[in-house]
Amino acid sequence: MDQNSRIYVAGHRGLVGSAIVRRLEARGYSNIIMRTHAELDLRDSIATDSFFAEHKPEYVFLAAAKVGGILANNTYPAEFIHDNLAIQNSVIHSAWKHGVKRLLFLGSSCIYPKHCTQPMQEQHLLTGALEPTNRPYALAKIAGIEMCWSYNRQYATKFLAAMPTNLYGPGDNYHLVNSHVIPALLRKFHEAKQTGATTVTVWGTGTPRREFLYSDDMADACVFLLNLPEDKFNSLLGANEMDPEGFHPPLINIGVGEDISIKDLSLLIGQVVGYQGEIVLDTSKPDGTMRKLMDVTKINRIGWSYTTGLEDGLRMAYQDFVNSSSD
Repeated sequence: MDQNSRIYVAGHRGLVGSAIVRRLEARGYSNIIMRTHAELDLRDSIATDSFFAEHKPEYVFLAAAKVGGILANNTYPAEFIHDNLAIQNSVIHSAWKHGVKRLLFLGSSCIYPKHCTQPMQEQHLLTGALEPTNRPYALAKIAGIEMCWSYNRQYATKFLAAMPTNLYGPGDNYHLVNSHVIPALLRKFHEAKQTGATTVTVWGTGTPRREFLYSDDMADACVFLLNLPEDKFNSLLGANEMDPEGFHPPLINIGVGEDISIKDLSLLIGQVVGYQGEIVLDTSKPDGTMRKLMDVTKINRIGWSYTTGLEDGLRMAYQDFVNSSSD
């Protein structure tokens, strides 16, 4: 991508998209195309096609999606599968139709089987049953990977799927019910500190382990990937599963390569926030998958690795929450 390339960031207001925009702007890209949901509903294939026809983006970061934590996935399964399928179908098809040079489709580590071998490698896709609590979302994202792969095979497109691990950072959703674990806990501990509550309740047994990546590190990886030299980028675009070398989807993990238990994460967030009370584990609530650690050998091998440690990232995320709460 050169400095004047037409770059469309779908979902630029979300955690992922906003981080990608910040990274692009920091790198001096001056022709970033953005549309809010009110301006362009990506579930509408006709409107999406008209947008691509008019603006002819050369590069696309597909970060638009309906996302949420365990409760949101359980409460709105129909929306999670319908909306995500509709968004990616519209954008990927329009990207092919209007000659996009490279597209990066953003997914999630929940695409891997519930009882996946740890750490999870790209080749583990479709090797086992999914976690039921987020299966509709995961299936939509798997369909997006297959769509990238199918268009690459049939039309020689250059569409790559990137699966970030659990993300957190500026612009996160801090809703107590519908958000992911880090923003929800940051808010819980902050409000407990403000009100002088003696306990904070954390869902589950505290034993599941999770890997967390600061959103600006993820964005750096995304821009790095779309800027790879042709030979390196092409090598990531997938091989037919009948290839003698085995199953290689157009898929790359973005992560840290190390994880932490939910209990230890809660203790760390309590320290970052400055909360002095007790943490209570509500074991009646679901744990979800017990471990989801990414194998990041592939992306490390081509020259990228994370730079923001968890405690430093949590401090920056907490400052963002405090700032957003005071606006």
